[in-house]
Parts: sequence; C-alpha cells; structure tokens
Amino acid sequence: MYVNSAYWQNSRVDFKNRQHPLFVGSCGTYRLLTRPVLPSHRPRGRLDFQLLYIASGKAQFFFNGQEKMITAGHMVLYRPKEEQKYRYYGADQTEVYWVHFTGNDVTNILREYGISDSVQVVYTGTALEYKRIFMQMIRELQMCQENYEQLLVLLLRQIFIRMQRQLSRRPKAGGGYLEMEIEAAVRHFQTHYNTALNIEEYAASRGISTSWFIRNFKEFTGFTPMQYIRTIRMSSAQSLLETTEYNVAEISDIVGYENPLYFSRIFKKQHGISPSEFRRQLREYWADEPGQVGDGF
Repeated sequence: MYVNSAYWQNSRVDFKNRQHPLFVGSCGTYRLLTRPVLPSHRPRGRLDFQLLYIASGKAQFFFNGQEKMITAGHMVLYRPKEEQKYRYYGADQTEVYWVHFTGNDVTNILREYGISDSVQVVYTGTALEYKRIFMQMIRELQMCQENYEQLLVLLLRQIFIRMQRQLSRRPKAGGGYLEMEIEAAVRHFQTHYNTALNIEEYAASRGISTSWFIRNFKEFTGFTPMQYIRTIRMSSAQSLLETTEYNVAEISDIVGYENPLYFSRIFKKQHGISPSEFRRQLREYWADEPGQVGDGF
C-alpha cells in the first residue's frame, strides 16, 4: 500500500481549532496495491471535519447504517462527531486523498460555497487538478515553510470552489432519471475506459439520443463523455508512471491508446510535459524530498 501523509506539528490527535475560521490539521493519500482491504470505523467520529476524494476505484461507505458504494470522482464529507465507517478493497485498486480541517466558522464557510449541512457526497469528476491540489497540501504540511498554514487554507478553499462549481452546474430538472443515466454512464466509463468506447453506440444501448446524452453528461459533470474518458485515462497513466516500471508504450496500451506517440501528445497537452519527463521529475523530487509515511487514518 502506498501512503503519503502529513500532520500539523506531527500529531495524529484530532483537535478543534478555535482561533481561526478555517485551519488544516492533516492531509494525505493512500493507494491500495496488494493489501486486500483497508477498513476504517470511528463510531463517535472526530472533533474535526474530514473530506475524502475517491480518485480511482471505489469505496464502501455507510451512512446512518445504510451501505453506499462511492465510485471514483466523488468526495465524501464528514462533520465533527459524525460516525465514520468505510472500507477500501485492494481488488478495486482504490486511490484516495483526504484532508482533516477545523476552525471556528467552518459550517458557515461551507455554506458560502454551496455545501449545505445535509451534503454528504458530492460528484466532482476525476480531474487531475484535485490530485495536484491535494499533493501540494501534503508537501506544504510536510515541509512547513513560511506561511504554510495560510497556504493550506487557500488550497482547501480551491477545492471548495471547485465543488461549488460542480454543485451549481448540476441540472435542476430531469429528476432521478437523469441522475441515474449519467451515473450509469460514469460507472461504465470508469470500468471500460481502456477499451474502444463509442459514444453513439453507448447512447443507443441505453435507448437515448447521442445529442441528449452528450449535452446532459456535460451539464452534469462539466465534461463531454470523451473528455471524461480522457481524464480517467490520464489519471490512470499518471498512477502507473508513479508506481510501476512499465515503459511509456506499455502504459499507453494499458490505458487504452494503441499509438504511444498519440498517448504522449495527449499526456503532454494535459500535464505540460511528456510521460518520460513526468517520471524523471517525480523520481528527482522524491530523491531530494522523501515524503513522510503514515497510516492515512
């Protein structure tokens, strides 16, 4: 299991900060590679808030005793003293990012960003930008450079802003049927992203028009279907570059691109550098600044 985490003053004890409106106490990421299951259960919750981002795979959550499978591209928000119970399974290759935060005005701040008191799960999509923000938070809390606490709050607010945009763009009409169709498509694309996907054929298989599907998928997720599939492929490619020794051509094939040159071009367009350069810079970074390892709980 890959784990990278950081804690304020290196303490894993949860706390309530009453001096600041918003304060980040810890953050991290973990990715199940060989471990069969990673459970977590806090019957009495914590003193702070917790936000979890499912970047890939899926997770089994329980809300008020009811089981709910949360797939990649969703965030889960726990409030203070709220029971927390969830499990990740190695077979799903789940990748999760998390942050614990506190403060004397958190509830009102969340409301300002459209995150009401009843919100538990938010669909956000699997944008690589979320991973970038979380990784920057982890580095800031590990290195503790000047004004890092302020920067952590700014980074967390970036996440809130992105969540607000996603909440505001969700269709107000269409009811449960529309949400069911889009979430079915999301699950299908997450499962089959590395195969040859045809949007017209998929829409026909669901008995809906291609134009209706593309329009509503974009309104719901912020991406066209092909943009969404490409995002999943790039996220998977990044994980493979970070955690395996597969070469670029092998990774290209694994994530669904027959042409390695085309794959490299798409990757560079999204990241600004080629896959090979991305891997080289990553190795240089960890050679110079090795991350702390923790349990991520």
